[in-house]
Amino acid sequence: MLQCIFLLSDSGEVMLEKQLTGHRVDRSICDWFWDHVISQGDSFKSQPVIASPTHYLFQVVREGITFLACTQVEMPPLMGIEFLCRVSDVLSDYLGGLNEDVIKDNFVIVYELLDEMIDNGFPLTTEANILREMIAPPNIVSKVLSVVTGNSSNVSDTLPGATGSCIPWRAAEPKYANNEVYVDLVEEMDAVINRDGALVKCEVYGEVRVNSHLSGLPDLTLSFANPSILDDVRFHPCVRFRPWESHQVLSFVPPDGEFKLMSYRIKKLKSTPLYVKPQLTSDAGKCRVNVLVGIRNDPGKTIDSITLEFQLPPCILSADLNSNHGTVNILGNKICSWTIGRIPKDKTPSLSGTLLLETELERLHVFPTFRVGFRIMGLALSGLQIDKLDLKTAPSRLYKGFRALTRAGEFEVRS
Repeated sequence: MLQCIFLLSDSGEVMLEKQLTGHRVDRSICDWFWDHVISQGDSFKSQPVIASPTHYLFQVVREGITFLACTQVEMPPLMGIEFLCRVSDVLSDYLGGLNEDVIKDNFVIVYELLDEMIDNGFPLTTEANILREMIAPPNIVSKVLSVVTGNSSNVSDTLPGATGSCIPWRAAEPKYANNEVYVDLVEEMDAVINRDGALVKCEVYGEVRVNSHLSGLPDLTLSFANPSILDDVRFHPCVRFRPWESHQVLSFVPPDGEFKLMSYRIKKLKSTPLYVKPQLTSDAGKCRVNVLVGIRNDPGKTIDSITLEFQLPPCILSADLNSNHGTVNILGNKICSWTIGRIPKDKTPSLSGTLLLETELERLHVFPTFRVGFRIMGLALSGLQIDKLDLKTAPSRLYKGFRALTRAGEFEVRS
């Protein structure tokens, strides 16, 4: 049972406080939490469950906002973590993104959503499609009406029909002239490459996203051509676990609209689509930089939106960098950003230049880590393939579509 939820900004400010039970949790717990964040750094913020002297804390960080939940009783930790993930997903869906200004501008809707999502410390309604029927998403018209009428509530007077159903994630008997369902495979590749060019870690985190507009009560089955490559999986509540456990088939009654059917992880991949070869040599108070970027393994699809970023060490006074392809920018926080786009066929993109060190330094002792970004449309780099999507009670005209996308996640090259 959760007792309180706090939303903290990137500076530690309490933007929102929601007490969930009769036992009030004092805000001083946030001060204790943030003091440990400052003293211990990222290692503390990477811990999802923390034991304080008075409470158990659950934390999830999204877009610089920390979702912090507190309890004094024994409870399954995954329930608290999963609920905070659901809250962040719902708020991002409702508000069109997450940041400090958006939360402050829409705090009434945030409170209304939390009222419906959790009751006396226990998760209640967490499906975004059902919440949309209960609480209208913010728009310009609703904001103007709230100013004119003085009524800032967006809560509907009637409950959605699905709240009393055995399938609470689906609206009651929706009807469409065109029945269609689209499935997207979206993957992010996390990789770490050491200074010798050896692959230390390479894994893929993926999601199966579905956009369903089907009349009535459809019953779908989705199968993969190679489900054995999946290491870790997590399902939407609509998925029946027994068919997956026995035959690796997803059987489900989908929510209406867009939703995340499942997420997965595939570990120990052998290669990356791009290579990055940094060379840094320093003497006499200067550091010469040369970075090459190219295609290591051609995936058969175009690799675009290629970017490379690295943080200049604090001892750097100035930087003179240029490239033979793309644009190079030095941002105000000493981050060098190189936008490449696509790899040209006639040359290998290279970044070169000189970094000027502080006067008392002869050589560079702190070397940067290069962060790589890219995007590949129409391909799942993990090799996961959808075999077929079947509907048991198919309408007369059913449209199905499949897409795939891979992009870089935490892709780092150490120098």
